[in-house]
Amino acid sequence: MIINVFKILALSTVFIGLMAGCTTTHRTTSSAKTAVEQLLISEAIARSLPREPTGALPIPRGSTVILDVSGISPAADQMLLQQALAAWLGREGYLIQSDKKAATHQIDVIVGALGTELSGTFVGMPPVTSILIPFSLPELAVYKSQLQTGYVKFHMNIFEIPAGRFVGSTPAFLGDAYHNHYTMALVVSFESSNLMSPPQLGSFFRDSLAAPHPILKEDAKFKFGE
Repeated sequence: MIINVFKILALSTVFIGLMAGCTTTHRTTSSAKTAVEQLLISEAIARSLPREPTGALPIPRGSTVILDVSGISPAADQMLLQQALAAWLGREGYLIQSDKKAATHQIDVIVGALGTELSGTFVGMPPVTSILIPFSLPELAVYKSQLQTGYVKFHMNIFEIPAGRFVGSTPAFLGDAYHNHYTMALVVSFESSNLMSPPQLGSFFRDSLAAPHPILKEDAKFKFGE
């Protein structure tokens, strides 16, 4: 009986040691936002803007307009929204101005939300660090999900210049994008996403997302003398 107990303890020690050695290190990001977070925001913005002409603005096409974006989201994200809106309004037939004196209307873009959300579920054993054993135990996930969503909501108020008369408001523009990661049975992992060409962790069988641009390829040859 005592021998069996010692065998069980020995096998348990070996198993725990092997599991402690089978860990993967992944540094999420060195920038303010991960590439996935940046894509979630940019693609949510793109999805909020209709591809076909809508006539959503209560002013005639051909009007000269100036944009002003305000909200509580970071300034860089608001600038991205402003640039995307400028291109969309241009396709809608409006002339974007940088000088208020050259515009007939001011469009105030009110950003209700612009950012990412993260949620998840975990079933298993979380990482363990103890002073009783000389090593740490890694996370053991029977099931784990990490769900990321990018979301944008805004509307536009339009005023005449220079009178300042309120012309009208647009309906709310809404857009979202998602990127989810799942782990099952400790080692099986997969992703679900509607992002265009999301970043992938490197592997032995991975190919580049796209071939180098021909012009850039020729420049590289000239630079390095290939």
